[in-house]
Parts: sequence; C-alpha cells; structure tokens
Amino acid sequence: MEFNENNIDLETIIRDEVNKYLSRDIGDLPATQQAPLELREKYEKMEVPNKGRDIYEVLKDLNNEVLNYLYRPNHPRSFSFIPGPASRLSWLGDILTTANNIHASNFANATLPINIERNLINYLVGKIGYEIKPAGGVFVSGGSMANLTAIVAARDAQVEMEDIKKATVYLTSQTHHSVGKALHVAGFLKNNIRRIEYNDDFTMNTDSLKAAIDKDIEEGYKPAMVIATAGTTNTGSVDDFTTLGDTCDHYNLWLHVDGAYGLSHILSDKAQHLFKGIERSDSASWDAHKLLFQTYSCAMVIVKEKNHLLQSFGEDAEYLDDIASDDDVIDPEMLGIELTRPARALKLWITLQVIGEDEIIERIKYGEGLAEYAEEYVSGLDNWRIISHANLSIVNFRYENSDLTEAQNNQLNSMAAQKIADSGYAIAYTTVLNNQRVIRLCTTNPLTTHDDIRETINRLDQYIGDYDMKDA
Repeated sequence: MEFNENNIDLETIIRDEVNKYLSRDIGDLPATQQAPLELREKYEKMEVPNKGRDIYEVLKDLNNEVLNYLYRPNHPRSFSFIPGPASRLSWLGDILTTANNIHASNFANATLPINIERNLINYLVGKIGYEIKPAGGVFVSGGSMANLTAIVAARDAQVEMEDIKKATVYLTSQTHHSVGKALHVAGFLKNNIRRIEYNDDFTMNTDSLKAAIDKDIEEGYKPAMVIATAGTTNTGSVDDFTTLGDTCDHYNLWLHVDGAYGLSHILSDKAQHLFKGIERSDSASWDAHKLLFQTYSCAMVIVKEKNHLLQSFGEDAEYLDDIASDDDVIDPEMLGIELTRPARALKLWITLQVIGEDEIIERIKYGEGLAEYAEEYVSGLDNWRIISHANLSIVNFRYENSDLTEAQNNQLNSMAAQKIADSGYAIAYTTVLNNQRVIRLCTTNPLTTHDDIRETINRLDQYIGDYDMKDA
C-alpha cells in the first residue's frame, strides 16, 4: 500500500479546523444559503480519483463550497422546522466518540458508555413519570426511528399478525409525518389510519376519538393504538394525556406520545402542567438534538415496560455468543433495530455533567419567553394577526389586509418568508393552519436575542409593505 495517513499532518489540520469553528460567530453567517447550479453539478458528477488528491485541496472544496451552502439549524435566526441549537459540548462529545469509533451494541464492547446510556434513560424515564424498574429504552438516531421502534413494539403487543389488516390507529392531521412512515413500515394499512378531528388549540378532540373507536369496533375492526403528541411541530400543542389515558385504558389501546420536539419542555416549570397524565402513556419519543441541545443525531425511545422492546427486537446470533451479556443485563442492540450503533448518549452526558440540569432548564424557558415576546411584538403591528398563541416555543402569525383576497394574503405571507430566507438574514418559513398560510417561528436557540426577533418581524413587514400585488 503506497498511501500512509501518518504522512499527513492531521494534528495541525484538526487543530486548525476546530479553532476555525470555535472562533467564528455563526450569527454573522447566512442562516441559509442555496448552492448555485454549477456547484451542484460539480459534486453530482465528481469522480472518485484513482490517486488521492492533496488534503488541503479537498479541505478547500469543503470549506469554500460544500460546507458554505447550508441551512444552519444552530443559527440564532433559524426559526423554521425545529432548529438544532447544539451545544459545543455536544460537539466535543461527537469528536471524542467518533475518534474512538465506539461500537455501542453491547456491554462487552462498550461497558461504561452503555452504563451511561442506561443511566440517562432512567433519568428521562423519571421525568416522564414511569416506574424505573420495568421501564426502559434506547438511544436512536432521531424521532423517526424512535417512533418506528415504539410503533413496532406496540404492534407486537396489541395485534396478532393475522389481524393486521383489521388493526386501526388513531392520530390527527397535526401528527408528525414520520408517524405515517413508521405505521407503513410496521404493516398498518393506510386505510386503517384514522385522522381524528382536532380542537381549536390543535389538540386531539377526545370525543371524536371515542366515536371513531366505537364505530370501528362496531364494524369489526381491531383498534390498536393512539398516537398523541407532546408539542406538535406546527403549533407546539400538547394533547390531553389524562383523558387519552382514560380512553386507552377503557378500550385497551396502546398510547404512544411523540415528544420528539416538545417533551423537553416537561423540565420547565412554566410548561410542566401541560404534560399532566403523560405517565399514563405506554411509550414516548424524545429528541435530544432539539431541546437538550445536542448535535445530530441523538434521540431516545422510552417505554413503560422495556420487555416490549425485547420481545420485538431481541434476536440471537451465534457469532455474538462470546460477548453476550449476563441474563440480568439487556444489551442495547436487543432493544432496537440497530446492531452497529454509535455511543450517542456520551455527548448528552458530557453536556449535562458540565452545565447541569438547571442551565438546560433556563435555556428551555428562555426559548419559551422568546415565543411570548414574538407574539407580543406582532400583536402591536397593523394588519398582523396571531393565528396560534405562543405555545412551548412556537408561535404562528399572519399578515392580513382586508382589501385583499385570502389567496392574495396567502401569497404575501409566502413571499415575505421566501424573501427573508433568500436574504440569508433569517429563516421563517410558512406552514398551513386551517387552510391559511401562516408564518411560524420556533424560538429554541439560547443565542437568539429580542433584537433578532424584532428585526426578523420588521423585515417581514417591510417586504410585504414594498410588494405590489399588481406585480404578482
């Protein structure tokens, strides 16, 4: 072999690259920037060389082009989707776990990292209100995988496979789209997914839920589970877990809570009351790479009884016999889909150990306050209307001119959102609520200031003020 990595001064390169990122102010960069067509074509068609290129040439491509044109979820004026305001301590955890290339499938391979993972799962179990002994969970890549893992466990607990074509699931149109994917992968028929009406506050209407379940039972279907949400992506709405728990107990249904975004707010004394009854659920998803301030990817699936995960994902393989754990210990690979898996919990552990729970809570509460401030500021502007009040850390509003049609007002809101994104100053994309185009802010970044909020809203207002509908 001709190539020797030891001939590259990686120590200097790594130090220089890390220092470059540590010294930059991300707020000075565009919040989002689209790559030009010529660069997209360049990297789409770039061939793998027979002989390697100079590393500095490759790094130049990365820094000047590949990593320059990005959506930056940790930008202080990134308000769309669910931003990812990751702590640098999490990044440090990524560096260390990646450098050690940890294979965190079982205790024999990564004993202490898995001890830490179990410790953090128990910590989160306690926050939800499950009993620690029967409960359990595992770290996964994100909310999509967490929801899939829980839904498979629910299917196996609730449905005989010969009855899968009759099994029904209940959710709303506000449920995250990853749930639909998970239900498809788990074998539930699309025609058997019931979309329940939601209330004015975008939470599931429990009376409509009960009526739908009764109708399905009467028609010979087999109701299996309800998918509730702890903080919807659109509005931050939290379902009524107490009533849902009563309903699921009555009909013997599995209650899964998608808490990928919102469940971290259970740590905040301002929002804690919204989660009353969540301990009645059977499983929950929780993203650490959202409001526990971790880098992608870091999430958890948590179940009230971990044996459900073991029954769905526990498999034996002869080549793993020599590293099989004792009977009283369940390896992570027996609780989920992945065998090859990184030690995702370590970066969360580093973050929590260094800054502590109190700081995490203060950051979450700060984001809640930013959403309230945005609502207050928008309410003072002419022709702007709050569509959904600040909930957790999400607020929705809309420009409305009474002299224009609804379609024209929709167009203005979309135009303003696209203009501010194109400028790179902020990302404040729209969503649709009750058939109206609205501008949505998700304010989770501890680095976001009141000035950032005001200037973003002022620019949106200015774009609309400068726009002539005759040019549309």
